[in-house]
Amino acid sequence: MSVKLKDDRRRPRLAVTLGDPAGIGPEVILKALADPEVVQDCDITVVGSRSLLEKIYLNLSDSAECRQILANTADLSILNVDLDADLGKIAAGSGNAASGAASFAYMETAIAHTLSGEFDAIVTGPIAKSAWKAAGYDYPGQTELLAERAGVRRFGMLFVAQSPHTDWTLRTLLVTTHIPLRQVADTLTPQLMSAKLDLLVECLRQDFAIAKPRIVIAGLNPHSGEQGQLGREELDWLIPWLEEERKSRPETILDGPVPPDTMWVKPGQAWFGKGEKVPAADGYLALYHDQGLIPVKLMAFDRAVNTTIGLPFIRTSPDHGTAFDIAGKGIADATSMKAALRLAVELANQRVNGKV
Repeated sequence: MSVKLKDDRRRPRLAVTLGDPAGIGPEVILKALADPEVVQDCDITVVGSRSLLEKIYLNLSDSAECRQILANTADLSILNVDLDADLGKIAAGSGNAASGAASFAYMETAIAHTLSGEFDAIVTGPIAKSAWKAAGYDYPGQTELLAERAGVRRFGMLFVAQSPHTDWTLRTLLVTTHIPLRQVADTLTPQLMSAKLDLLVECLRQDFAIAKPRIVIAGLNPHSGEQGQLGREELDWLIPWLEEERKSRPETILDGPVPPDTMWVKPGQAWFGKGEKVPAADGYLALYHDQGLIPVKLMAFDRAVNTTIGLPFIRTSPDHGTAFDIAGKGIADATSMKAALRLAVELANQRVNGKV
């Protein structure tokens, strides 16, 4: 997903937040920014506490092996967020109110500077929701904060990953996200489905230049309800909704509702390259969190990227958490962070410079 710019195109400007400084965010960022292929086609500014990042760099670089794969903080552009009063309360592996306040401040700073036009995209390091709550910030996650500050109500969590086996790109949008499973059936409505489908179609066209996308839509119940024997949602509203959507979207191919247990067979074949080229879809619409993310993580755990669609700017993030248990040990894998940076460059180029 790397992009080579032509001379007459502006280099995308990325803000990269440290995430929770007690987690692995700073480490995977330093490792990712040490890769010349990641940084060659964009201008990157790290948003965080300079003194804390320098301390983390020095601690990690005590290992000669780790030092060779770290970007030197002296060579980085850093937008410093001054939190000196609380830095002494932050320690690797221990997320708390201080680290939560820091990661929240990094996000707010990055969003403000992006909305003012300084950056084209934000790449976010992982945060701990519990640390945000300890610091007094009650948000389900970074996605909701981004949407609130950007003033948008239509937004979604799209997971993108490129296969290392075939180069095929998996794109999965969730209709519902972080809600209890027992609430899913009541939360799903034709109106919500249409709103999420709008977002996915717009994203595929605007950010991936797919003019006539093919999208697969999951059923809710086992066997998509099996004619009402295993649940009536498909018969009562999901199938009629899909028929209306097909009529109103002649430029989009909509398949479904596909039984959830077979929906991921073709994506798996396209990802791993079994047999001939598989006619997999351009996008997949999953109705709830685990229905979409179990297969994404099974296929692409170390390289999936979470991107928030519906914002006035690009936002990507590695699809992993803070991993407090290994923070500060120099063993965190930066593959997903590199993928998040590459995807941010690709999508920003599409918006800023046209087709790439």
